[in-house]
Amino acid sequence: MAVKTGKYTYLLENTPSVLSFGSVGSKKESEGPLGQYFDVINPDSTFGESSWEKAESKMVQISVSQALSKGNFEADQIDMAFAGDLLNQCIGSVYGLRDLGIPFVGLYGACSTMAESLALAALFVDTAIAKKALAVTSSHFCSAERQFRFPLEYGGQRPPTAQWTVTGSGACVVGESGAAPYIRAVTIGCIEDLGIKDANNMGAAMAPAAAKTITRYLADTHTRPEDYDMILTGDLGQVGSALLEQLLEQEKIHLQGRHQDCGLLIYDRQQQDVHAGGSGCGCAASVLCSFILPKIRKGTLGDVLFVATGALMSPTSSMQGESIPGIAHLVHLSSSRRRKGVE
Repeated sequence: MAVKTGKYTYLLENTPSVLSFGSVGSKKESEGPLGQYFDVINPDSTFGESSWEKAESKMVQISVSQALSKGNFEADQIDMAFAGDLLNQCIGSVYGLRDLGIPFVGLYGACSTMAESLALAALFVDTAIAKKALAVTSSHFCSAERQFRFPLEYGGQRPPTAQWTVTGSGACVVGESGAAPYIRAVTIGCIEDLGIKDANNMGAAMAPAAAKTITRYLADTHTRPEDYDMILTGDLGQVGSALLEQLLEQEKIHLQGRHQDCGLLIYDRQQQDVHAGGSGCGCAASVLCSFILPKIRKGTLGDVLFVATGALMSPTSSMQGESIPGIAHLVHLSSSRRRKGVE
């Protein structure tokens, strides 16, 4: 049963596991440092579909299919699906999951959605509301550009602070304790807004939320950064990562080289034209499911704080001159049932 510690964090006493996971990407992702780790790479970003939005739903189908098949599960064994994406009414997830007959909870946490969905899936399993729950998110560069900025045909220039939306998806099946990766704790983030209005500077908008969530988790659990092998944000990019470390230094929290960011891991900023790094729901999801979870399962990584970040904006709010609130949710993943440093 989940036990609340402090104001923001829940310790998962029954230690649910990520039983299986799947990842999918496209051509640009295959050319990055993590390309070899994806389960499925499709060199055609349309995925054989007639629109970018349908292509995104196809990615959801593929990542879920990978997660189910790798765990030898059928869709009717999944009690609940938590899913979301960047599109209006989360249509990437809706159309991707509509044929599976799984009870569906649609989420909008922007790029934080993988941590949000994984946290909720873990809480549902830990409290025995569900035996198995699915967490899945996706994004597509072309559908996101059309949704939030300009259609590709416009050919608009991107400033140095801009990030490249990952064309990818990740899916996890969470269930009662099996093998690692174990989910030890979750922290639900609060909305943070420092008044950033530039839709091409997502890192600056999201970094304050990441800093607050990490600070609150460490305070709630009486742990320190050195208790963890990695503190993985997603996806602040170069600008947001630097700002995060500055904000935490002000709180006397020193990450000491433990910080990594999904937006900086997935692409090679020197060789690929991604400016400040990667972004999108599919960024944190695909990095987690292709690269991080296998390392935790093997024990190469022991304890990881997965802190996915999101910019809670819409095209309408931006056009009305509103600022961009940020959110960050945290999931403590571990190769051990023992909760390191937490009593």
